[in-house]
Amino acid sequence: MSEQTQTCASEIQATNVAVQHPKSEKINLMNLTRQEMRELFAEMGEKPFRADQLMKWIYHFGEDNFDNMSNINKVLREKLKQIAEIKAPEVSVEQRSSDGTIKWAMQVGDQQIETVYIPEDDRATLCVSSQVGCALACKFCSTAQQGFNRNLTVSEIIGQVWRASKIIGNFGVTGVRPITNVVMMGMGEPLLNLNNVIPAMEIMLDDFAYGLSKRRVTLSTAGVVPALDIMREKIDVALAISLHAPNDELRDEIMPINKKYNIKMLMDSVHKYP
Repeated sequence: MSEQTQTCASEIQATNVAVQHPKSEKINLMNLTRQEMRELFAEMGEKPFRADQLMKWIYHFGEDNFDNMSNINKVLREKLKQIAEIKAPEVSVEQRSSDGTIKWAMQVGDQQIETVYIPEDDRATLCVSSQVGCALACKFCSTAQQGFNRNLTVSEIIGQVWRASKIIGNFGVTGVRPITNVVMMGMGEPLLNLNNVIPAMEIMLDDFAYGLSKRRVTLSTAGVVPALDIMREKIDVALAISLHAPNDELRDEIMPINKKYNIKMLMDSVHKYP
């Protein structure tokens, strides 16, 4: 393992230490990718295809009540109610603009995160948060002013997409995709929460969930180079770089991360990206 990769792993571990959220004895199925859900069903002595059915109910139809899942037998529904739940962040504040943009403050435990829906003629984009707060301290960013609190879980990330889709109108109900693009561009630095961001993006890409094209899921980063190198080997999605300056002198001033990973280092990593 390279020194940079070790440094990145330490940074990610440091942010993970701060994770605190309400405990539940039940498994939140939104924390599981389809493969993980298949493994859960196998452990229950059920056929893996049940996971595919459940994924469709959750993400195509926006269903969080096992009793409404008509193609899953009653015995299995009762078993699921005993051990599992389907729980996404709740909307605490909603603001709607005349152009159709919707901004939500969503509740995650006793804290709030921001999610924004931006409709256009040819697309509907959802801007999703990955952390409560942010540790990078970029001078132009309002999130940086509150500092870093904790990473969001998989369910708190994909749950933003689920909640927005349910409000706008799920594909399984309307026949129209409520969201065509997702950008990991809300609160937080997504590359410092890879353990949860990558599985959440896998669910976005999964045909049994949202079935988005890999070019319609975009991760935006300030430039945590070792984590970018790690992500390149894990998942193929679009990439956006928050550069904000034409040279290191200015970028050092407004984005402290540049003092560790300067523009050349960042661009060298970006050029290796698929």
